[in-house]
Amino acid sequence: MKGYRWMLVLGAGVVLGIAASTVTAFRSSLVSTGRASDVHGEWVKYAGASGDTVMAYIAFPERSDAAPAVIVIHEIFGLSDWVRSVADRLAEEGFVAIAPDLLSRRGGTENAAQPRRVIRDLPPDSIRVDLDATHDYLRALRSVRTDAVGVVGFCWGGGRSFRYATDNPDLRAVVVCYGSAPEAAEMARIKAPVLGIYAERDARINANLAGVERAMRAAGKRYVKTVYPEAGHGFLRTMRPRAVAEEAWRDVLRFLDEELNR
Repeated sequence: MKGYRWMLVLGAGVVLGIAASTVTAFRSSLVSTGRASDVHGEWVKYAGASGDTVMAYIAFPERSDAAPAVIVIHEIFGLSDWVRSVADRLAEEGFVAIAPDLLSRRGGTENAAQPRRVIRDLPPDSIRVDLDATHDYLRALRSVRTDAVGVVGFCWGGGRSFRYATDNPDLRAVVVCYGSAPEAAEMARIKAPVLGIYAERDARINANLAGVERAMRAAGKRYVKTVYPEAGHGFLRTMRPRAVAEEAWRDVLRFLDEELNR
């Protein structure tokens, strides 16, 4: 990927545990660059709304200059090992990647007996506030370029990333992986280009794609989507079919590189 000229944010949060994590074994499920790279990962916490605390996993690349950053929004299963591996993978590519646990207000993913049910009950306003807090935390770090922050989300998180684009005009890139879309009227507020990653065997999500494309075009927004053949919902996690998933991952990384490394 091209050389980056970004800045990271330091000093807006408190480190929960500085146990540097080597890149986890879960990264083997992602498309590999084939090059060796060390990544530093740690748990952090920072203030959300009304004094609440947001917990997050953040991964830093090895580089001497400030980096672009990506907020990673987890699936409906919560902040899993796989989501952390995505953050590690993005750090390998030169991005600072942070994955907030959006169940922090409810004790965190690890303490939730039924994460899927709890996530479904989260008030939309609290999700937005916690994502804003995450964005602010990143922009306070000296190792992050404040003008180069994007977001990527998967499944439930894909829908949240699309919606967050309507609320945060400072985002520079938005990736929606098989997630639902906001209302057409809300799309007019989107400033960043949006990449849609969808699976052929995902009729529930795909049923609305034509309308999403029309609405984004009518609003004058940059929206590029691909429906990957033979893939099902969640295929970037399962990596099935392998070749198709690897192609999709390359498309995601290329888009983030092009939009954030300007």
